Amino acid sequence: MGLGFRAAADLASLQDAMRLALEGAGGTKIDALVTEAAKSREIVFQELAGLMGIPGLGITQTDLQQMITPTQSQRIQDRFGTGSLAEAAALAAAGPNARLVAPRVVSGDGKATAAIAQNLEENQI
Repeated sequence: MGLGFRAAADLASLQDAMRLALEGAGGTKIDALVTEAAKSREIVFQELAGLMGIPGLGITQTDLQQMITPTQSQRIQDRFGTGSLAEAAALAAAGPNARLVAPRVVSGDGKATAAIAQNLEENQI
């Protein structure tokens, strides 16, 4: 699951975005939380990963910039070089054969976003 969040976001903001993304993904299992590398060191991000018992990982801006996202935010484009931090982080972490199973959603307070990607090859029958 990719997450984007403002500096003012608290744990409830991230949990709300995560809940909304999971609702849209139909029971997808989350293996890791991912965001931009500097943001991955934020206490609120690490706290959520710890509560979930999964890794909290950082993706470099270079890798984020390689991701083409369906959601486009000029503010995020200017800051991170991609249209959606949550979508780009999820896609980058899931690998080269990834697709979004839950596009970007925004927490009720507008301070956090989440998206879920899945690697198609890992889930083939």
